[in-house]
Amino acid sequence: MGEIDERVRSLLAAGDTTGAVTVTLRELGPEVLGFLSGALGNDDDADEVFASLSVRLWQSLRGFEGRCSVRTWTYVLARHEIGRYRRGARRHEDGRVPISELQDVLAAARTTTRSRMIADKRQHLIELRDQLPKDDRTLLILRVDRNLAWEDIALAFAETPEALSEDDRKRESARLRKRFQLLKRRLVEQVRGAELVTK
Repeated sequence: MGEIDERVRSLLAAGDTTGAVTVTLRELGPEVLGFLSGALGNDDDADEVFASLSVRLWQSLRGFEGRCSVRTWTYVLARHEIGRYRRGARRHEDGRVPISELQDVLAAARTTTRSRMIADKRQHLIELRDQLPKDDRTLLILRVDRNLAWEDIALAFAETPEALSEDDRKRESARLRKRFQLLKRRLVEQVRGAELVTK
């Protein structure tokens, strides 16, 4: 169990959901916002989904059972929020949780992420990644950029992660690993082809 997990569990045990969400967003917010921006290909969409994710995180941490790390759970929620956003579902007024206490956390995550992303961009690779189908792009970001374990990625891709058995998780991990290898091979071929053209 990592330091974030220990802090979050301690705050939840003390009944401090606000503190647990604040710690999670302070520690993971910049990297998750970067993931959303890469997966969605648009900073405005990423901001919208990040706001929804913050609410969903607030709602879900109260019942968080710790079957995975807080980081993995945040990515599971992020991927589901991307799906909701793409399907056009929006937050309903009655489902909103006031998060005014977290505005400085959200602003810091956005600022840190934007500056980090600008500094780290490699234009050619980003263009290639952005041309990928959305699930391939998500897979690439979770594995390469975020270095999530295969079983954690399987949870992030599952429609109902809490219903995924250990065997199902292993099968899905193997399937996603194979898909990733094919994707990686395709990207390497595209990069080599582009290098030949520019020589």
